[in-house]
Amino acid sequence: MDSNVLIAGFGGQGVLFVGQLLAEAAMNHGLNCTWTPAYGAEMRGGTVNCTVCVSDDEVACAYVETPENVIALNAPSFERFESKIKSGGVMIANSSLVKCEPKRTDITYKFVPMTEIAHEIGNEKMANIVSLGAFVKMFPFVTKENLVSLMKNKLTGKKAQMLEGNIKALEKGYASIN
Repeated sequence: MDSNVLIAGFGGQGVLFVGQLLAEAAMNHGLNCTWTPAYGAEMRGGTVNCTVCVSDDEVACAYVETPENVIALNAPSFERFESKIKSGGVMIANSSLVKCEPKRTDITYKFVPMTEIAHEIGNEKMANIVSLGAFVKMFPFVTKENLVSLMKNKLTGKKAQMLEGNIKALEKGYASIN
């Protein structure tokens, strides 16, 4: 099994957190993986992305020029990475913020109203976890249970109040994919 995903959005959307969760969950399942962040000088509001590569074997290179899958949390990320996805790949896009028309016929598009779902839960900042739920439904090399366990370990102290909402966001993202 070899797979990779590029997760992209604005700084402050939790792009890096989702990538870290996915990478740690993959390692917990006995897979090899890399997590590579990329961001500009200004974090909040600037462009942020990360790539997670997962494999049964060693991951030879963390740099991915042509990602197999992309999660786009905003329109600029959709526009920037749509053309770079490997033929046969998947684009999961936040339809609450992405109003672009798909330009390709050789990839699969999944539009999920991530921000709207997160708003219904009570915090639009949980759109990132909605995206993770959608991704895991399509690519089940990690389990929801493992992700919930990781969130319980990471969302402690002041962040503990966000745990219940994030679990709901993960579930709703998972359920959004048919």
